Amino acid sequence: MRPIRLKSLPEDLRRQIREARKAKGWSQQELAQEAGLAQRHISAIETGKIVPRYDTLLDVLRVLDRDLVLVPRELLSAVQALLRDYRNRTASGEASERPLYAVDEDSPDG
Repeated sequence: MRPIRLKSLPEDLRRQIREARKAKGWSQQELAQEAGLAQRHISAIETGKIVPRYDTLLDVLRVLDRDLVLVPRELLSAVQALLRDYRNRTASGEASERPLYAVDEDSPDG
């Protein structure tokens, strides 16, 4: 079996890198300085023109306070749901805990 070579990072990953950089208020140049890279390299990663080496990707993610995590496929949907909930909560500024279930007041049990 031949390994599959990516032509670019997946769009979702590139978008998350851009959003994390902007959330820190950094330009591509500032991210490049923090990661020890050239600004054109950050631009090429974000636009999908290059696929960075694994260690370079880890360096970029770590300075953005992110990390790559290997997740068993059967747990992927649960992890994605947690991330979606986290993003929605932080985007709305809501920091309080939500119940894992809700009681419908219109139901006979509610």
